[in-house]
Amino acid sequence: MTLTDQEIQKRFDFGKELIVKAGELAMSYFNSLETLDIKSKGPQDFVSEADYNTEVLIKDAIKAKFPDDAFFGEETGPTGLAGANGIWVVDPIDGTQPFLMGMSSWCVSIAFISGEEMLIGLVYSPAGNQFFAAQKGRGATLNEKPIKARDAQTLNDGIVSVGYSNRTTPKELIQMMSGLLENGGMYHRNGSGALGICYVASGALIGYIEYHINSWDCLAALLLVSEAGGTVNDFIADNGLHLGGKIIAASPKVFAQLDSFFPTK
Repeated sequence: MTLTDQEIQKRFDFGKELIVKAGELAMSYFNSLETLDIKSKGPQDFVSEADYNTEVLIKDAIKAKFPDDAFFGEETGPTGLAGANGIWVVDPIDGTQPFLMGMSSWCVSIAFISGEEMLIGLVYSPAGNQFFAAQKGRGATLNEKPIKARDAQTLNDGIVSVGYSNRTTPKELIQMMSGLLENGGMYHRNGSGALGICYVASGALIGYIEYHINSWDCLAALLLVSEAGGTVNDFIADNGLHLGGKIIAASPKVFAQLDSFFPTK
């Protein structure tokens, strides 16, 4: 089923309200970190509770409002994919380690896709007071103000964020880092893939690269980069929704060079 512009707009408006509510819930856990009894509960258990409860809030709200839409969350997985109008792809807390350490570089990420088309991208950082939003064909915003990717000509014109997870070997990461540094680039990492990609959309960074990232970490932010005039690889191709894959989000003129730093399989 092809959704009308009005139906997409309804989901966009709904998603913007929902992600703020989810951010408020996640923030309540974040604000209680100082009083958490680490010995009796453990930090990973706490984050799991925060992740799960935030995702359930989002999932239940979507089910009530759009029962024919599918859901794919980091914590609860995919539900209702067959015959759905579209899929909501959600990471309730992207940036688990910064969250645990009391740092502000974590966020809630919500994307909505139909087929292989990204239609809505929402990323909210309540601790950082940053709300990124994009709708296909209508541009991208940060806190309701339009944003644009930086017009970088070379890697000397800004900073590139390099993502890393246990799905990447140290050897693969070192090859990418070497390519970047040997060609005049500088790197940055804040622990949240979604926020790092959003900073490409806002022009704070000129690129984001990662050898393997999951779909819930990046789909919302990828639409933001595209709508802000940046260039991204076709992440959803080759079953990226379920399997994840490599990611490049960059200023158009440095995209190809960043792509060349990836190890060949």
